[in-house]
Amino acid sequence: MHLLSQLVAIVVFAHLFFTGGANQTLPNTQTRNRPISIPFTLTDQNNLVVSVVLNDTETLNLMLHTAASDVTLTEDAVRKTKSIKFTETSKMKSWGGESDSRFSKGNQVRIGQLQRNNITVWENKNSGKDTDGKFGLDLFHNRIVEIDFDQRRIVLHEKLPRKAGKYERLKIENQNGQLLALGSCLIEGKSYSNKFLLHSGYSGGILLDDAFAANAGVDGKIPIIEESSLKDSFGNTIKVKKGILPEFALGKARISNVPTGFFAGAIGAQKMSVLGGEVLKQFNLIFDIANSDLYMAPRHIK
Repeated sequence: MHLLSQLVAIVVFAHLFFTGGANQTLPNTQTRNRPISIPFTLTDQNNLVVSVVLNDTETLNLMLHTAASDVTLTEDAVRKTKSIKFTETSKMKSWGGESDSRFSKGNQVRIGQLQRNNITVWENKNSGKDTDGKFGLDLFHNRIVEIDFDQRRIVLHEKLPRKAGKYERLKIENQNGQLLALGSCLIEGKSYSNKFLLHSGYSGGILLDDAFAANAGVDGKIPIIEESSLKDSFGNTIKVKKGILPEFALGKARISNVPTGFFAGAIGAQKMSVLGGEVLKQFNLIFDIANSDLYMAPRHIK
């Protein structure tokens, strides 16, 4: 009976993973029980860039994008790769709307000692500067993900590391892979709380959603230093104003003079506030997504 129970458990386990979608594949069993350390480069644009081997053929520089759930390659990268075969097209949503995107099923992705099979790869126009595309935290297959900016490494854990006990714990909300944390903006002596999407793919500090920016009266209350255009992954353009927020609070941490963007006169275009790389890099982070926890320790960058 004991052997039969084991066999039933294995069948159920396999069914859960292989019927859950193209990206739901088992990780490399040889690396399953020990931490995996993956070096990354932090660019001048605050992008976390790692070396990724695709289909044992091409080595690409991909950006870790904490607000993404797929592996994507830019059109330029696709033209250079030999192992990608696109067979289908579907619509993908972005800041600027919907766009058609080609995708390729059944690919192998290797990052350091971690190998994932049967991965779907999407094509879109843009990624971080000098990168070939991006990938999300879900590629790490439910592991606890530590981002150590001091050591420039991503560490994948099976269980919460001891150092987390010295970090501050914040609850995060997982909205279909979109991770949000509660933060507060201090404007003219008044604190305004809001949920912020943790978005390592956005190089700036903070991007405010339209409703929050209007409610807080940001336009006219903080100094504006720049007006520019922002392009999403598919080339859609959005006009944005950039100012300096006097103070931002995340948990017990307080950050002064944070670059902050918002869309004036475009109510409804930006639905969600964003916390970008300029803020995230000021902390060492541990994502325990399964338990909806984010552990953070300020780096006290000067």
